[in-house]
Amino acid sequence: MNSQERIAAALKVSTDTAAFELGQGILDKAPALFKQYFDGRSALVVADLNTWRVAGGKVFEAISAAGIPVQKYLFTEEEFHADWDHIEMLDKALDETGAIAVSVGSGTINDLCKLCSHHHKQSYLTVPTAASVDGYTSFGASITYQNAKQTFECPAPVAVLADVDVIAAAPREMTAAGYADLAAKIPAGAEWMIADIIGTEPIIPDAWHVLQDCLDELLSDPEGVAAGEPKAVSDLFEGLILSGFAMQAARSSRPASCCDHLFSHILDMTHHRYNGKFVSHGFQVAIGTLTMCAVFDRFLQYDLSKIDVDACVAAWPTLESEQARALELFKDFPAPRLGYESITQKYTDADSVRKELETVKNGWAKLREDIAGQVYSFEKMQKLFKTVGAPYEPEHIGITRADIRDMFPYVQLMRWRFNVLDLAKRARLYDDLVGSVFTKGGAWEL
Repeated sequence: MNSQERIAAALKVSTDTAAFELGQGILDKAPALFKQYFDGRSALVVADLNTWRVAGGKVFEAISAAGIPVQKYLFTEEEFHADWDHIEMLDKALDETGAIAVSVGSGTINDLCKLCSHHHKQSYLTVPTAASVDGYTSFGASITYQNAKQTFECPAPVAVLADVDVIAAAPREMTAAGYADLAAKIPAGAEWMIADIIGTEPIIPDAWHVLQDCLDELLSDPEGVAAGEPKAVSDLFEGLILSGFAMQAARSSRPASCCDHLFSHILDMTHHRYNGKFVSHGFQVAIGTLTMCAVFDRFLQYDLSKIDVDACVAAWPTLESEQARALELFKDFPAPRLGYESITQKYTDADSVRKELETVKNGWAKLREDIAGQVYSFEKMQKLFKTVGAPYEPEHIGITRADIRDMFPYVQLMRWRFNVLDLAKRARLYDDLVGSVFTKGGAWEL
């Protein structure tokens, strides 16, 4: 299946996005797309100083020349993030103008426009400027609210206009970050397989096949991505957009992330900086992805057909003890009740754990085969990241191997979504599984 066929198939399963234009030199299509979906409305081009320079000004001029009333809204901070203060600022601008947002930028601007448009019960047009994240067409916006990184449910844009010339000219670090974000779908897919057999979040075929069927192909040219070759960057960007379509089809981020992204969320919520700057989402996710590849290297060595289910059930903690553990662990965290709320939501009693473990035990041969065909080894993923220019050691983003080790209890507890660490807890393998990453000869040997 070629790119056009993949995009056409993806649009059939998308629930929010009706148009995806991808090509070189196509910014002048903005007025026609805007009129197609927002005829009679005015436009508000939303950008920052950099994205205004590379694309926003051209989009503004094209829309204005087409006779569409248009204004601009520029974020002038040198460094800003998708936090609630900026949501309030953009909401006010949309209130005052009564306009439709035209997002010109990368992940932060897109998420702000997405949630604010939802607040105003309208959609928007997005013009990406970098292949840096998969959130352009995702259902939901990732916003920091009350010190916690949260995904707010809101529809994706009705139309995407992606000019490959603009995207390929983005800073190499942004493109490498996007590559890492796309590569995260490898271990995330394996964790979805586990949630599927457990029964908490069954795999949705449309959401799975729209990306996973071509994911290996779209990750296959890290050299071209690193060199900024238009074809390679276009393929990468297509993969990121398909990931968003998968999330639309699932109405959640399950197709795109699991533990790999939670390491990033912890760094965001604790305001981690390196060399005085925040580390990009994709670069944070790169280290989370490598870490989970290392986890799966060890996980696939187990024979879960030999689980002692009775012993596991006998050792299973009560909800009250898990809640107490979460409160103690998170007591000095920026969101101290996050773990408590998540474990309360995803906890299952001993009878349910018995059924879950028996299901895994009986289905282990196929599950292991499926996961082995899905995941990349730590060594393979690290080589790809080295080639593309993404971080491949924790120190590259200013954290230590001990920091990663210390994040694991938070990762396991901080979200209601079932993950491989939850299965390891049930099967009494958690300490060995996590420890394998840091032991002598491990990926992050201490």
